[in-house]
Amino acid sequence: MILVWPFLIPLISAALMVLLRSRENVQRWGSVAAAVSLLIASLALLVRVLSEGPVAVQVGGWPAPFGITLVADLLSAAMVFITGIVAVAVAIYGLEEIDRRESWHGHHALVQALLAGVCGAFLTGDIFNLYVWFEIMLIASFGLLVVNGTRKSADGAVKYVGLNLIATFAFLSGVGLLYGFTGTLNMADLSQRLEGRQEEVAVLVSAMLLMFAFGAKAAMFPVFNWLPASYHTPSVTTSALFSALLTKVGVYALIRTFTLIYDLDVPLVRGTLLWGSVATMVVGVLGAAAQNHFRRILGFHIISQIGYMVLGLALATPAALLGAIFYLFHHIIVKANLFLIAGAARKLTGSEELPKIGGLYAATPLLAVLFLIPALSLAGIPPLSGFWAKFLIVSASLDMQSWFIAFVALAVGLLTLYSMSKIWLEAFWKPHPDGDQAIEGTLPVAMLVPIVGLGIMTVTIGLAAGLFVDAAMVAAEQILSPHAYIDAVLGARQ
Repeated sequence: MILVWPFLIPLISAALMVLLRSRENVQRWGSVAAAVSLLIASLALLVRVLSEGPVAVQVGGWPAPFGITLVADLLSAAMVFITGIVAVAVAIYGLEEIDRRESWHGHHALVQALLAGVCGAFLTGDIFNLYVWFEIMLIASFGLLVVNGTRKSADGAVKYVGLNLIATFAFLSGVGLLYGFTGTLNMADLSQRLEGRQEEVAVLVSAMLLMFAFGAKAAMFPVFNWLPASYHTPSVTTSALFSALLTKVGVYALIRTFTLIYDLDVPLVRGTLLWGSVATMVVGVLGAAAQNHFRRILGFHIISQIGYMVLGLALATPAALLGAIFYLFHHIIVKANLFLIAGAARKLTGSEELPKIGGLYAATPLLAVLFLIPALSLAGIPPLSGFWAKFLIVSASLDMQSWFIAFVALAVGLLTLYSMSKIWLEAFWKPHPDGDQAIEGTLPVAMLVPIVGLGIMTVTIGLAAGLFVDAAMVAAEQILSPHAYIDAVLGARQ
């Protein structure tokens, strides 16, 4: 049952939130309680995987590969745990930001449904059920985009859903092809049945379809436009949740399928991932450099950072995959925090347009310091977590003598620093255009606590990088040598 609770808790909570939607305070504090429960359940799962290795269960009593498989190795267990951390942070932040109108229209229920979809995607061992969990995420995220009822949110939601529906069609087509020529949907079973068949046309077509689908979910080039069009439109609580988790589920799906099911040594697969990741890094960081809106800049930087993660997968060495996994861990925390800080800046200044705000350093030095921590980490400044993440990826590139790839990765890091410096100079350092009196009040505790907590985690990951690198190394080894994963799945019983 330990594998069920991380998605069962938010599913039950979502149903309760619908029944209690007229009780605003019950929903708000219920969201916090549900998030804490998810964190506890995910921690228990992580401890179990650390002590025993990959664990699996067959839901419904049917043996693998026929039943519904749930499985957790160190990567998936760690991703569920980090999901729990983010859930607690945004639930606490939402105590202050989410108003009665959004609560009535289902914000809290939709958040829980989204968390269920994310955890289910991390824990499923069946590629069709991965599609099902993706659809749960899509429906819940669409609801969260439109729940505040503004025209801007509706416009962003249409663009978001439009491209994601195309990706969904590609996903389902790829799954159908896989089932057609293998007769199975269990990912561990697929791994065995596709041995020696990676160059077959049908296998390559299914790989390209799934790569397109997961690349769209991860906001890779050229299917990234939905992200900057939508992530700045909903509440900051929703934006932070999206930025931390949604694209990372796409990256996780790429890592899982293109190490377990498909072979990265196939030139078409590896080349597409490699140059797609490079283009993603460049386009994302250039888009960020051209923006003057706080959350739009952060949205484009999600795209560029996704490029680093996929690059680690595409390089296909143990060191590179280690870097990709470490990058996943670091980026979820940093990006969620930056979006929460953007919301705090808006609350104090009344805007997210950089030319219209300023004076935050003079008014709230603590918030300025709390911004610098994730901002410098995102840019890769030592000794913060982002430095080690970029160092691992660049080092792996240099080990393979991929000089151009390493140069691009370093150049993107410099441009990231430029964007973060622009936010610092405009929002924090320069005076407010309307004078100091334009910034009134202080940040509520509910907003400040998660920002401080995530900032402490960023510093901790940087200063204790060895511990997290070791964990990422174990996760990478399990992915590259999936025998324990396959044995856990194909030998699992209810």
